[in-house]
Amino acid sequence: MMMNELKTSYVIRLNIGGNEFCTSVDTLTQREPNSMLAAMFSGRHQDPAKGYVFIDRDGTHFRHILNWLRDGIVPSLEDCSKYSELLREAEYFQLLGLREGIHDFLNKKKEDNKKTIAKLDAELTRRDVIRCIQSNARIRFRGVNLSGLDLSKLDLSNIDFSYACLRNVCFSSCDLDGAKFNHVDAEGAIFRNASLQYSKLIGANLRDALFVDANLRSAKVQGACLINCSFWRASLNCAELHDVDLTNANLQDACLRSANLKNLKTTTNTNFMDANLEEAYVENVSSQHLEGAKLVGTSVNGQICPSPNYACESPKWEC
Repeated sequence: MMMNELKTSYVIRLNIGGNEFCTSVDTLTQREPNSMLAAMFSGRHQDPAKGYVFIDRDGTHFRHILNWLRDGIVPSLEDCSKYSELLREAEYFQLLGLREGIHDFLNKKKEDNKKTIAKLDAELTRRDVIRCIQSNARIRFRGVNLSGLDLSKLDLSNIDFSYACLRNVCFSSCDLDGAKFNHVDAEGAIFRNASLQYSKLIGANLRDALFVDANLRSAKVQGACLINCSFWRASLNCAELHDVDLTNANLQDACLRSANLKNLKTTTNTNFMDANLEEAYVENVSSQHLEGAKLVGTSVNGQICPSPNYACESPKWEC
């Protein structure tokens, strides 16, 4: 009897390295149609009619593979080291969906662990920070670990955070005017709707940080890592951005009027769509990376773009 004559509900008996399993053709072929298992049981192989189909692999994790094929959920294993073994089996059986699912699961777990560790390592609490603000003394948080704290809506203007660890800190709607963030590690920090006018972020690690609707007018951001940052609708008028890394950064609808973008390390995949660069200074940037930007009066690699008079069309900030 050929397999293409069988119904998809036909029971298949498998012997995986001495471990016996029963499943259906439907389970083995539908979720991962390009896998080795689908190829074996989609009509190209003959069914032995009786007994088990033997596959010479370690059957320890095959139940997880069957469960993935049934419901599409990556298994939760107590021992994380076992994922490498399951991944090896997924690659052997050419289960591309399971392989991607395991990678996504491990990456998320890694990020969650980072956030948890950051919160545990924070040396102060939000309440401690508020007490410092209320003391009216000159406040410095240089080198302090505040990772994971929610400091939203606080007045933190003119505070020195230099060299601090600020990973995943929430600064949403904060007043950070004149604050110093020189050489901080603020990966994943949130500055949504915050005011950072005249602030200093020189040499800061701001990878994955969020500056949506933030005001960074005249901020000094020289040499900062801005990989994957979002500056959507942010104001960066007169900001110093030379020597920064803008890989995968989003500057859509941002206003960078008169900003200094000299010697940018890279603008690979940077989104400048509808960004206002009127009278900005841009050097060592490929014109194709500025596609969609407003370049009226902009100095791009030594050449001045035509400059008719018109106002910055940033949705929020007046230039």
